[in-house]
Amino acid sequence: MGSAVRKVTRRSLSLASLDLNLLVFLRELLRERNVTRAAERVGVSQPTASAALSRLRRHFDDQLLIRSRGSYVLSPLAAQLAGQVEPLCASLERLFATTPGFDPESSEREFTLLMPDYVLAAYGEQLSAAMYAAGPNIRMHVRVVRERLPADIPETLRLIDAMICAAKPELHAPGINSLELFRDRWVCVVSADNPVGDRLELSDLERLPWVVPHHPDGGYPATSPLGPLMARLSARPRVAVRVDSYQATPYFIAGTDRIAVMQRRLTRYLAGRSDLRILECPGDPPPIVEIMWWDERKEHDEAHRWLRQVARQAVRQSDRP
Repeated sequence: MGSAVRKVTRRSLSLASLDLNLLVFLRELLRERNVTRAAERVGVSQPTASAALSRLRRHFDDQLLIRSRGSYVLSPLAAQLAGQVEPLCASLERLFATTPGFDPESSEREFTLLMPDYVLAAYGEQLSAAMYAAGPNIRMHVRVVRERLPADIPETLRLIDAMICAAKPELHAPGINSLELFRDRWVCVVSADNPVGDRLELSDLERLPWVVPHHPDGGYPATSPLGPLMARLSARPRVAVRVDSYQATPYFIAGTDRIAVMQRRLTRYLAGRSDLRILECPGDPPPIVEIMWWDERKEHDEAHRWLRQVARQAVRQSDRP
């Protein structure tokens, strides 16, 4: 059997014929990459865990764990399964935790949220505090978008509770509901000793080297948040530093002639930095609008309604751009 990643396609199986205990063990096995630790997490003996691994290997016709340099790594198929088993287990836990009514003060329900690191930094702390105050036993699973949104957004929203991000064309689709949470604006960050004045011009953006987060090799597409600003520049900016994090952007500005265009809410963490200056962004770029998106089938779920209400309340604490 080749090592290339392959899509898992198997004949239809009846739920009645499946042992869901294997699903729990598979999740821990893929997390721990170690049979002994997975057994401890599930609370079974080593022989039972070994037998479960054997059954999984027979079912998938794959080793799943491969020894490498004294430890184990996931096979390509196991790496693929790891991305599927987590949301599946979360959905099953929510299913069996369902009660006739939702009491946030006593509920231990886990909400799974997907958001970029910018939203996490600008709003995550306030959301956490608001949820804890209203439901101290409520659990959160926060998944951070590193580069781009999942390819199959409707399927992703079916498996999680909500996604918080700016609008994208693929999100405006039947079956997806939304709620605007907060707005932000673009500002520029330069080193304190950068000779630019206190009022930037578009020519400064064209001339100075940039630090940019999540920057595609081919430049900013028209659908990117900064697309309208880029369209006003007569020349494409020279990118000096690309970094896969909005929060890390300022680290590459101080002591250089570089410039970064970033969200105003993130610059509040720079208030004590005397080596940086925050300036208004020229070109009148459009505002940043962050929206909560969810599968419409969750619209009338009592717990989900509570989540949306608390998410909106948390904005009041974060609204200090």
